[in-house]
Amino acid sequence: MEDVAIVGVGMHPFGRWPNENCLEIGAAAVRAALKDAGIAWKDAQFAVGGTYTHWENADGLTRYLGLTGIQFQNVLNNCATGGSMLSAGANLIRCGAFDLGVVVGFDKHERGAFTVPDETYYGKSGLALTIHYFGMKINRYMHLHGISEETLARVAAKNYENGSKNPNAWRTKPLSVKEILASPYVAYPLRQYMFCGPDEGGVALVLSRADQAHRYTNKPVFLKANQVRTRIYGAFEVNQPTVPIELGEGPTPYASRAAFEQAGIGPEDVDIAQLQDTEAGAEVIHMAENGFCKDGEQEALIAAGETKLDGRIPINTDGGCIANGEPVAASGLRQIHESVLQMRGQAGRRQVPKDVKTAYTQVYGAPGVAAVNILTR
Repeated sequence: MEDVAIVGVGMHPFGRWPNENCLEIGAAAVRAALKDAGIAWKDAQFAVGGTYTHWENADGLTRYLGLTGIQFQNVLNNCATGGSMLSAGANLIRCGAFDLGVVVGFDKHERGAFTVPDETYYGKSGLALTIHYFGMKINRYMHLHGISEETLARVAAKNYENGSKNPNAWRTKPLSVKEILASPYVAYPLRQYMFCGPDEGGVALVLSRADQAHRYTNKPVFLKANQVRTRIYGAFEVNQPTVPIELGEGPTPYASRAAFEQAGIGPEDVDIAQLQDTEAGAEVIHMAENGFCKDGEQEALIAAGETKLDGRIPINTDGGCIANGEPVAASGLRQIHESVLQMRGQAGRRQVPKDVKTAYTQVYGAPGVAAVNILTR
């Protein structure tokens, strides 16, 4: 069996929810996905879940959803958790073990940089390791390929604009390029409003065998490719104590090429893309790493509006991580949720003005893991 169908999607809005615990957020997302597919929790034959919130295991959701004895696998792959969970769930169907199941990611993060609370000196002054890694990586890339700071601001402004049209987003106030460029540097060349932030939220999907999809929905979306790859020596990645003289590719190009080969299409066939934008520089780099342009072409493409909702290749149509924040385990599934809504024509004010037949998602996680998915109708 080659195809897996997504027959239900559900989301707990991203943001801050002081009156809900982590499991309640995840359970709400699952209930929404089950309702969308027209099934009950007892109908699910398996579940794959993930959460970065250290005091919980994802299978704790069964306390809220029902003790049905379901097979439940826990997955954690940092920011690539969502793509990794989807791969695990899809493969359970592909191998013939199950016909119907749930994939769910949810988190409830503290304020501030990851692992560095914002009330500390390190958090306030931008000295978290990941923050500096992002800054150094995009600074080098800008130097090599002629990318300007204004391009970074344009990416962030586009994502805030898209987020302002998304009722599930955390940051719904649009910011102009001028406002973003006026914000303080956190890790040069990245400024305050170019970063996403840790927050809270959950997303769930219902997966089924493709040949049974119409039992649950009249608008199934098919998972044509999903690939997960790790880094090789020479990649410019986190947690590498030495850097070789000649740098090699990161994991994203490997995952991307494998996904396009699996789906039997190329970048030119993609209608919309959701790319990891932990900060604005990441989206710029990932445009090239995923094959949507060559290194350095981002400057002109972004200035021409090619990545906006009405552009040639809309990117991060729901506002991405910059507008939604990043509850780590839910983030990759948020990309799938958004892609499914766009393909169904249910994205509301942010619906792209073309018939979306093929969608592409990519997540990247430390210390160097990438997951790519290609969806078709």
